[in-house]
Amino acid sequence: MDTTPEIRARMSRQRSRNTEVEMALRRALHAAGLRYRVHRKPLKGVRREADILFGRAKVAVFVDGCFWHGCPEHATWPKSNAEFWRTKIEGNQRRDRDTDERLAAAGWLALRVWEHEDPGEAAARVRDAVAARRAGNTPG
Repeated sequence: MDTTPEIRARMSRQRSRNTEVEMALRRALHAAGLRYRVHRKPLKGVRREADILFGRAKVAVFVDGCFWHGCPEHATWPKSNAEFWRTKIEGNQRRDRDTDERLAAAGWLALRVWEHEDPGEAAARVRDAVAARRAGNTPG
């Protein structure tokens, strides 16, 4: 069964950058005194972009949507066009794991923040990781 035009139109309107969740996290990080780059590729030659990047600390933050990345708490498997969506979401999960592995091999720490997380708590987790990396203690 194919996706209906209405569903296709709704999905095409989903933002991939500067989402409400991402903006809330960025505001919390900025309020905590952290400065960062947005929507940058941490590694040359790898076509993957971090939502928030701390270059000197080598921390790349990805804000993942529960549906698109298969959140273990909130993911749903659509009944309509189920095979397409399962393939899409599982492909996203494989790409996320590959990205994390590539970054780790290059000395980076990839942090994943789920869209359902409290922005303040997520910002504290990011802040602690960045501080540890800057101090020479490389968690991850």
